[in-house]
Amino acid sequence: MNTGPAATAAIAVVASTGEVLARPELHEGLLEPWELERLAGIRVPARRADVVAARLLLRLVVARHTGLPLRASAPAQLCPGCGRAGHGRPYLPGHPGVGLSLSHADGLVAAAAGPGALGIDVEPAARRPGPLRVLRRLLPEADLREAAAQPDPGPALLRLWVRREALLKADHPGPRLLEWPDPERAAVAAVASTGPVTVLSSLRAAGP
Repeated sequence: MNTGPAATAAIAVVASTGEVLARPELHEGLLEPWELERLAGIRVPARRADVVAARLLLRLVVARHTGLPLRASAPAQLCPGCGRAGHGRPYLPGHPGVGLSLSHADGLVAAAAGPGALGIDVEPAARRPGPLRVLRRLLPEADLREAAAQPDPGPALLRLWVRREALLKADHPGPRLLEWPDPERAAVAAVASTGPVTVLSSLRAAGP
């Protein structure tokens, strides 16, 4: 794992939702109208907080990677299937070479920004994906057999899951894959990228 910033490396950060929302410079006033419109449809307060935190964390990471101010670091989304804005893979307008990705799950958020295709995923370390019959349709059988052979297959299956999600989001042949535990936040995360990745251990380090 890289531990220091590098100009040519992507940046990835994992944080708790509370950590992000406690930062005074990260607030809903930074969100775009289309993002606020989507938030209006989320009725569960905890899920809404996760979505807000993930989008704000992505802005922080974009600002760190590009040197742009937070207000100029807003992502856009465009669905290649239907051609409509507001959903689909995030991208940075005016910066076609910058890849973006974000993730949120039960009080945890993650974001990545950098050159080329990127995908990031985070899950609580206590989560157990399954059932196995469903995982067989989604994960390589050889990987499942190896995980299932362990006395407690749950942690290995979770690592396989976050890797798969990161790879799907990157949507690029042959990306690099980095997976790591975050004991401080009881999380497991993975990032797929076309180049090196700098994983920052705190929001303080991620500040622009």
